[in-house]
Amino acid sequence: MGRETILFKSEERKTTAEAAEVLRTIAAKLESGQITLTAGETEVSLTLPPQIILEIKAEEEEGRTLKRSLEIEIEWAEGETGPAAGVSIS
Repeated sequence: MGRETILFKSEERKTTAEAAEVLRTIAAKLESGQITLTAGETEVSLTLPPQIILEIKAEEEEGRTLKRSLEIEIEWAEGETGPAAGVSIS
């Protein structure tokens, strides 16, 4: 397996309305093919290919409290394209 370098990371508490607005902005940037992430002094610009891999995962973790998460990951290999798969969200 190759070496992983974290280019940008952010984790912050938001209302669901604020999170929805962030996702709308990300969606618009995906369509444009260019996204710039900024937090403080850190800034990373990414150029997205026409085809990406979209991973959606729902998890549940039991501990002192029940914790649930919804993870959305977008990835691509530079110069690589592949077939589109289908998932529906309602």
